[in-house]
Formats: sequence, C-alpha cells, structure tokens
Amino acid sequence: MSFSTTPLRALVIPRSSALSNSILVVGGVGFLSALAQIAIPVPGSPVPVTGQTLGVLLVGTTYGASLGFATFAMYLLAGIAGAPIFAGQSFGIEKVTGATGGYLVGMLVTTYVLGLFANKRFDQKFTTALPSMLFGTAIVFTFGLFWLHQFTGKDWTWTISAGLTPFIIGEALKILIAGTSLPIVWRLVNSKNA
Repeated sequence: MSFSTTPLRALVIPRSSALSNSILVVGGVGFLSALAQIAIPVPGSPVPVTGQTLGVLLVGTTYGASLGFATFAMYLLAGIAGAPIFAGQSFGIEKVTGATGGYLVGMLVTTYVLGLFANKRFDQKFTTALPSMLFGTAIVFTFGLFWLHQFTGKDWTWTISAGLTPFIIGEALKILIAGTSLPIVWRLVNSKNA
C-alpha cells in the first residue's frame, strides 16, 4: 500500500489554483459555520459545546497547514466583520476578544499544526491519527482555558469546571470520529489509486 505525503485535498484536487483554493476556503468556512451552529449552552459557563472543533480537526487535516490556516483565518475574519457564523449565529470582535477567544485562537493554531501532521502522513493510520486529533484538541483547550482564566479572573477550579469538564465526552467523540474516518478515507483513496 502506498501512502501519499500530501494532504487529502492535494489528492482530490492535484492541480490547485487560486480559484480551486478560493472554492475550498469558502466551502471550509461554510462547513465550520454549520458545525458552529450545533451549539449547546453549558449552565454557568460562557463557553458552549459546539461541533466546531470537529470541523477544525477535519479541515486542518484534509486541507493541509497553509490552506487549513487560511480557511480558519477567513472564518474568523468573516465572523468579526459581521457574518453570523460563530456559535448561535453570533458575530463580532467580542467573540474573539471575549471569554471564548482563546478557543478560537487555539482552533486557528490547531488547523496549522494538524496540517503539518498530515504532511507527515499522521492522518493515514489509526495509530497516528487518533493521537494527532487528541493533540490538536489539547491545543484548542490549552489556549481556551488560559484565555478563559485570564479573561474572567476566576480561579483554576472554576476555569476547569466551566471550560473543560463539560466538554470531555463530546471532544472524545469528535476525536474518535476524525481519527477513525480519515484513515478509512485514505484506505479507499489509496486502493483506487493502486
């Protein structure tokens, strides 16, 4: 079995152009926006449970470092500019500078890091895809928790209980979905190209 050393996007669209990349960015922003609308408020926390992190794991890995980063950056810019694409159809600079800002910045960093991992073929095997997704999620929550702690001025016990504990089960499911689906897609792609 031969494995590609490029992100999945490069196999699907081998000759990228400004037009194809623009279409992918717009599609990725739409995908992230749709998953952000799957939002469940957490009592006592300013941070909702969303499907957004699943989108980040998938976009970062399938698009590669540069395009994944550009896609999430465009998502942030569109939301700041007034497009109702953040969780609960919200928008504005305060979403990035407020209590949830660290999670969004962490997601931006994660898209780039997972894209780098994809270039090393980490998304093509279960044994490396799952730890990659776990690492990406850890980046999101590290930024998110430090930012939340600093922004609210609350103690670390509150920060962990409001910004991490309610999310553990959902994030584990997202890691499992992304970390198992990508190797399966790669097997299908590689078997058709063999």
